[in-house]
Amino acid sequence: MKTIFDPVAYNEIAGRLESLQPGARRQWGKMTVAQMLEHTARATEMATGKRPLKQALLGRMIGWAFKKNFVGEKPFAKNAPTGPEFVVTAMDPDFNSGKARLKAVLGELHVLGEKACDGRVHAFFGPMTGAEWGVTQYKHVDHHLRQFGA
Repeated sequence: MKTIFDPVAYNEIAGRLESLQPGARRQWGKMTVAQMLEHTARATEMATGKRPLKQALLGRMIGWAFKKNFVGEKPFAKNAPTGPEFVVTAMDPDFNSGKARLKAVLGELHVLGEKACDGRVHAFFGPMTGAEWGVTQYKHVDHHLRQFGA
C-alpha cells in the first residue's frame, strides 16, 4: 500500500501536484481546483498536528464500520462526504498560493514521518496510527489529483 511517508510515493504525488494547472477541470464533485488545494491542505494539516480536531460524535458512533475501507487498498469513492471544517467556502482561492501551501504542508508531513503522527486524531475516525495517516494522506491527495486529471 502506498504511503506519503515513502519517498517514492511522496515524489510521485509532488510531481503530480507540480503538473496541476489553474484551468484544470474537475472530473467529478463541486470544488474548483483552487478550492481542492485548500481542502487538501486543511486535511493534511490535521495529520501534521497543525489543525488538531476532536472526533465527531457520528464518527465515534459509526466510524469503526468504515475505517477498514478508509485505510485499506481501495481508492476513495467519488463524491464522498467531508467534514464541515474541510469545506472551502471561498469562491475561488488563489491557485498559486494554494498550490504552494499544499506542497509545503505535504513536505512537512513527509519529513515528520510515521512515528510523529501516531495517535493524532482524525475528525471522523478518531486516533490513528502513523501508518494509517501515511496511507490515508496518500489516498486523499491521490483522489483529488485524479479528480483534476493530474
